[in-house]
Amino acid sequence: MTSTLTPTGADGGTQLRVTQARVLLSEWTKFRSLRSTVSTLLIAVMLMIGLGAMFAAITASQATGFEPGATAISTSLTGTFFAQLAVGVLGVLLITGEYSTGMIRSSLTVVPSRLPTLWGKLAVFAGTTFLTMLAASFTSFFIGQALLSGKHLGVTLSDPGALRSVLGAALYLTVAGLTAIALGALLRNTAAAITTFVAVFFVIPPLTNLLPTALTDHFVQYLPSNAGAVMLDGTFGVAHPLTPWTGFAVMCSYAAVLIGLAAWRLRRVDA
Repeated sequence: MTSTLTPTGADGGTQLRVTQARVLLSEWTKFRSLRSTVSTLLIAVMLMIGLGAMFAAITASQATGFEPGATAISTSLTGTFFAQLAVGVLGVLLITGEYSTGMIRSSLTVVPSRLPTLWGKLAVFAGTTFLTMLAASFTSFFIGQALLSGKHLGVTLSDPGALRSVLGAALYLTVAGLTAIALGALLRNTAAAITTFVAVFFVIPPLTNLLPTALTDHFVQYLPSNAGAVMLDGTFGVAHPLTPWTGFAVMCSYAAVLIGLAAWRLRRVDA
């Protein structure tokens, strides 16, 4: 996974090895230099915290309490499902932006083995997104529980499943974003990748509710969003949800397959 480049300069003989660490640093520089990075992450944080607080406040104001399948924990983390759109768009733009401008050719010229570029993008995105959304997830949880506690509905972080759910929200968003990067690398078109991401995470799951229950009971829990959402301590309308870590493993499996296909295409097909 290393290659050697000979830069042109006064000395003319110095050789610079292209290592994964250097590619990672390069991808981090590009990532933080994008105007869309800060704005999109900020939107995701605002959606996570703002909508979580809104749903918690609405629940606290209702005499009926929680909706079916919801808990104090899942209610405060409801913003996760809206934040995933911003995270998904960021993931797609991270790779398709280079294809649309032609910059990907320069990136692959510098890194002729190609795959380190993909690994670098995935690692930079995963680390930044997880840490950012983890902070947003904790904030959303504490604000939501403060609002729910006014009606004696709130829980604490030490309650069963609470810490796992807060961490799970950040993990869910990170894997959703990695899936978006893989779609972007596969399709190499911003509109097509975002449309596919929205279809998989936002359109197909609710459409399955229109099908007969006998048909959906045995597969709907394996859809990526439904499988990963169990980490947030709610069933979200799924009749037979998977266990939290099993569901998360299923979601990760989808992402891993797509990343594998993206890596294969990156090696086999010219930019």
